Amino acid sequence: METGPGKETKEMTQSCCIEEVELIERCRRGSRGAFEPIVEKYMKDAYYIALGLVGNREDALDLSQEAFAKAYINISSLNSKWGFFPWFYQILRNLCFSHLRKRKVRRAHSIEQLTEDGAVAFESDCESPEDPIEEKEMKQGLWEAIGQLDEKHKEVIILRHFKNMSYDEMAKALFTNKGTVTSRLYYARQKLKDILERQRDPQTRKEAFGEPRKGGRQE
Repeated sequence: METGPGKETKEMTQSCCIEEVELIERCRRGSRGAFEPIVEKYMKDAYYIALGLVGNREDALDLSQEAFAKAYINISSLNSKWGFFPWFYQILRNLCFSHLRKRKVRRAHSIEQLTEDGAVAFESDCESPEDPIEEKEMKQGLWEAIGQLDEKHKEVIILRHFKNMSYDEMAKALFTNKGTVTSRLYYARQKLKDILERQRDPQTRKEAFGEPRKGGRQE
């Protein structure tokens, strides 16, 4: 007979699942109040996942709120036995990736327009590179590196390392199998490692930013 902390944890998990199923069923019957505990349970995770995917705090807040609104409107399409989060995650990720595609188009258009108008300029009051805050730079470098990953690799990094999801939970959220998740995460980590190493390499930085040559060689 199972006893001790393991049994208590299992019973708590089952209790939470039963409670969530009941809340979903009430939502399907039109109860707005039943949706509030679901939002409270997942709102922090939703925000940080969105932040990891889009890299902007205001956009992450807007997109996570939009995802909850869309989830409530379409709650009748959710089978409560599947669990709320895997279904909700698909809504959130689709909104985030759609936002990124639109932002990419807007940014390209803006650059073209600025170039045509001759209005491209650099900020003169930027923080001096001689006065870096090391921790801030490391975090910024990491987010920039994650931002360079493609969609499928970016999301597995976010889910595993920022949401702390297990491989089984990731497979469920991504509607795929554990083997695919494992492989995808492996390649995502390799790509992220390569990007971070290029960021740390002074020679790569000079080549990337096109620093002036001295004596026919990059310094």
